[in-house]
Amino acid sequence: MSPTLRDGDQVLARSVRDPSRVRPGDVVVARFPARPELLVVKRVRRAVEGGHWVEGDNAVRSDDSRAFGPAVVVGRVVARLWPRPGRVAPAPEV
Repeated sequence: MSPTLRDGDQVLARSVRDPSRVRPGDVVVARFPARPELLVVKRVRRAVEGGHWVEGDNAVRSDDSRAFGPAVVVGRVVARLWPRPGRVAPAPEV
């Protein structure tokens, strides 16, 4: 998720009970049905059948829906706690 999040950053996430409330651009905690042991932090691109299409902000170095398919969102990231306090940045301009 670099440049939005870096290795070592800690985030605060709220659980998502209603997946329809997840919006494109939200940074989320998710699992891929193809890799249930893997918990990832990614940005939602769109809702798709079976979950949400999620991608990392750095397309060159990101394992995301392009590799594993739709993800099941389990939480929405609301703040970065460490080492750079503050809200999660919006998606970078492409």
